[in-house]
Amino acid sequence: MLCRLASAGRNSGKLIAPLGCLVSRQKHTLPDLPYDYGALEPHINAEIMQLHHSKHHATYVNNLNVTEEKYKEALAKGDVTAQVSLQPALKFNGGGHINHTIFWTNLSPNGGGEPKGELMEAIKRDFGSFANFKEKLTAVSVGVQGSGWGWLGYNKEQGRLQIAACANQDPLQGTTGLIPLLGIDVWEHAYYLQYKNVRPDYLKAIWNVINWENVSSRYATCKK
Repeated sequence: MLCRLASAGRNSGKLIAPLGCLVSRQKHTLPDLPYDYGALEPHINAEIMQLHHSKHHATYVNNLNVTEEKYKEALAKGDVTAQVSLQPALKFNGGGHINHTIFWTNLSPNGGGEPKGELMEAIKRDFGSFANFKEKLTAVSVGVQGSGWGWLGYNKEQGRLQIAACANQDPLQGTTGLIPLLGIDVWEHAYYLQYKNVRPDYLKAIWNVINWENVSSRYATCKK
C-alpha cells in the first residue's frame, strides 16, 4: 500500500510502507519530462506526448493526492470500511503515477538500437538473444487485453530477467514482485491519435526511442 511516491523519474517505482505515514506525507507532483513533447517524433508525435503527460499522468497524480487525503481521514477515524473501499483507487492512481514516471525515463530521442554491457549479457543469458527478447516483449505487449502494460522486470530472488504483462495501471513490483526496468504503455491513449487501433505498429515504432542507458542503469541499481 502507498506511503509516498518519489516524483523524480530516477527514484520512482517503489511503494513504501506503512500506511501510517500518510498522516505526514508530501503531495505527489507531476514530474517534468526530460525532453520536449515533440522530441520523440516521428515515432511518437507531440500531440500524444502532450496529452499523455499533461492530461493523463496529471490526472493520476491529482486523483492519487485526493485519495490519500481521504485515506488519511479514514485512518484518523479508524474507519476500516472506508480504508478498504479506497484501496482500488490507491492501486489504480498510484500505479498510474509509478508506471508513467518510469515510462518517461525509459524513452529518449537518442534511444533505439540495442543495450550494451551487463544488461545485454543478461538479455542473451535469459532470452537467448536480443532479437528473441524483443519479439517476446512485443508479443506480450500486443497480447494485453484491453488496457495495460508490457514489462521487462528483474526477479531479485532468482537473479534473472523476466517479461510480464500487467492489466490497467497495476504496478509491476506491487503486483508481481518484479523490479521494473522497462515498461511499454499499451493503453490506447499512448498511441491512438497516431496509430489508431493498430497496436503492433506503435510497438514496432517505440523500439526506436527506448532509452537503453536508463534501462541499464535501473538494472545495475536493482542488482546491488
